[in-house]
Amino acid sequence: MKTISKISFNDIESIPQLVKDFLSQNIGGFEENMFSLEHFRKQIHLKKDSFTQDQRNILADELEKQLEGLPLSSRQRENLDRLKWPDTFTITTGHQLNLFSGPVFFIYKILQTIKTCTFLKENFPDFNFVPVYWMASEDHDFAEINHFKTESNYYEINEKSGGPVGRMKVSDTFFISEFEKEFKDSVFGTELVLMLKEAYKTGNTLTRAIQILVNRLFSEFGLLMIDGDSRTLKTQVKEIFKDELLNFSLYSNSKEKVSFLKEKYGKVQVNPREINLFYLSETRDRIDFNGTFYTIVDKDIRFTQEQILHELENNPEKFSPNALMRPVYQEKVLPNLAYIGGNAEIMYWLELKDYFSKINIPFPILIPRNSMLFLPEKTLGKIEKLGLKIEDFFGSFTNITNQKILEDSNVLKLLEEKEMLLEKSFSELKAVAETTEKSFGNMVKAEEVRQLKSFKRMKKRLLHAEKIKQNELLERLENLFLDIHPSKTWQERVYNFSVFFSDYGYSWLENCLQEMVVQESKLIIVAI
Repeated sequence: MKTISKISFNDIESIPQLVKDFLSQNIGGFEENMFSLEHFRKQIHLKKDSFTQDQRNILADELEKQLEGLPLSSRQRENLDRLKWPDTFTITTGHQLNLFSGPVFFIYKILQTIKTCTFLKENFPDFNFVPVYWMASEDHDFAEINHFKTESNYYEINEKSGGPVGRMKVSDTFFISEFEKEFKDSVFGTELVLMLKEAYKTGNTLTRAIQILVNRLFSEFGLLMIDGDSRTLKTQVKEIFKDELLNFSLYSNSKEKVSFLKEKYGKVQVNPREINLFYLSETRDRIDFNGTFYTIVDKDIRFTQEQILHELENNPEKFSPNALMRPVYQEKVLPNLAYIGGNAEIMYWLELKDYFSKINIPFPILIPRNSMLFLPEKTLGKIEKLGLKIEDFFGSFTNITNQKILEDSNVLKLLEEKEMLLEKSFSELKAVAETTEKSFGNMVKAEEVRQLKSFKRMKKRLLHAEKIKQNELLERLENLFLDIHPSKTWQERVYNFSVFFSDYGYSWLENCLQEMVVQESKLIIVAI
């Protein structure tokens, strides 16, 4: 394996402008939430002053219980012990409980979290840094997580859904036998099948399945997994949840940031609700307030104010944060310095800065995670043979095809020359016409618009005809694009990690870790 390119997110067309502006420090108020050693130094002291010893003891004891029964490595044991120390902090990433980890970027974000801890230890040797994976065990959209894809197949688990996915128990294991057929002859296929069978053993909850899988992959790196579906942890956020129920606090205190982001970028990633909490019964349903009663949407359950506060006090585990409240919950119960997430996650975290200030919890450093792309040498050879660079495939594909199909054609050159000539002629004519009568200038301008529009239509038809003539080259370009973008999207959002692990095993994880960039957000392209 060899890294052939590292492309900055600022140079990739499809990266959201909001993320680019955040990385370029073009959004006021977030300067100190960017990756820098100075910002981490400040964040360490902020968190040290706000996170109590009691919180540390509760966290360490709860994690000990949650991870009971897993074969923990010595590094994991050390990290569990160190969480009780006042000079230990966490770096966190989070993700859904996708079947067998889902798309491969799940692996990348955890590896970046691990490498960030190593980097910080090197630069702040007096402190300890623990990588944490926050399991989104309370999500209830089973259809989002019940499948994964390889190059050849689509695998799915069928279970009854509706409640928190982490509590669901495995009963359907048909996908395992199908997976075994695909990978039985791979170099590390047996290892993958064993992982799958161990994690998705009949009767395991999906939370336990992911704990087993992630522990198998990352235990030697010291990673700890945390399950937010916990009475002990939720007891610590009762006051925040109470404030949310009574005062719609998150909604009120994020209004200004949400309005700013909507105005500048057209929309926000997640719109805050008046109440950003769910209620857990046998299903997970939104809590609403109709002015008199707190109602559980789609359920015949309602509470007076006194009743819902009594329920929160006595059964905090029944209250579940939504996507916007979950970061608050996380930062309350962890001695956390930074969150590593995908572009969509970073965009909704940005909505919450003012709310964090209101509830007096330090807002973390935000790190848009790295992306990775693994391409066979053969594919890279084809790109080179066509006189292209891999970077070309992360811009407009239409521009690439037009460039290649027409680079040896006189048609495009002639069309561009004539278009420039037409614009120049009208410019000269407009200048002369306006010396006679100012309104004549407008008349000439209108005629210019009409003729240029007609010219562009003709140009489009001529280019289309040239594409048909160059059909073989166009097909080669389209096939190359699909090699790089399976299902017409980024590789990491389609393939499961098994595609790469099957050939390279744990050395693939080590290689990913080695090539991962910590201080910048980049697309890392590796030849295999």
